[in-house]
Amino acid sequence: MAMRGMMVMLALALLSACSLTHFEKPRLDVVDIQLLKGDLLQQQLKVRMRVDNPNDRELPVRGITYELQLSGEAFAHGESERDFVVPALGSAEFDVSVTANAAGAVLKLLAGGRKLDEVEYRLVGKVLLAAGMKRSLPFDHVGKIKLR
Repeated sequence: MAMRGMMVMLALALLSACSLTHFEKPRLDVVDIQLLKGDLLQQQLKVRMRVDNPNDRELPVRGITYELQLSGEAFAHGESERDFVVPALGSAEFDVSVTANAAGAVLKLLAGGRKLDEVEYRLVGKVLLAAGMKRSLPFDHVGKIKLR
């Protein structure tokens, strides 16, 4: 009987630990893209992203891996370079430097023959967590960004 009671206590402890580490998926948006330098074949960009945390506790981020697509064309991919914490029910912004080959995306954009004020993007990847039993949270977000 004592063994059964200990098993029940252990199961309850494990269940409560799992509920403490459950995170809702964060939302990531591209806030800005700046061309630092480049030519037709390769561009150095600074991409500013925002992470929105829908959870009622802070989100300890170890890193973010992502792929950025513009108008359905692969544009850039990479990983954030520093740890940060997104406050509970809050947001945080961070910059990443990326090297991209925008030729395919630019050619597709220009092929439409119209002046574009904004472009559709898709951001896919995962947030790597610094704590908790779950070590990563996937994300997939589509949005639009204004062109300057």
